[in-house]
Amino acid sequence: MENDYNVSNEGNQYSTQMDPNKSVMTMGDWIVTLLITLIPCVNIVMMLVWAFGNGNENRKNFCRANLIVQIILSVLGFILYFTLFASLMAAGYSNF
Repeated sequence: MENDYNVSNEGNQYSTQMDPNKSVMTMGDWIVTLLITLIPCVNIVMMLVWAFGNGNENRKNFCRANLIVQIILSVLGFILYFTLFASLMAAGYSNF
């Protein structure tokens, strides 16, 4: 009967320790993240690295959401641009 109470927890160590990838990001981490996203060209590369790499889940979700929004806005921008361009060409403004 004593063995029932002395069950070792060696196989379950992972669940008792906090996963660093799921920890809350500090304000400093967010400031660094936002500053890096302000640098042209570097921001796209770092967004892809953070979105699809092994890192903090908060940053990963932020980068994935940001990439999705950027793709949607880019598609809408191209549609608007080409719609405006086509309407100007149809109206006879061929000086473009």
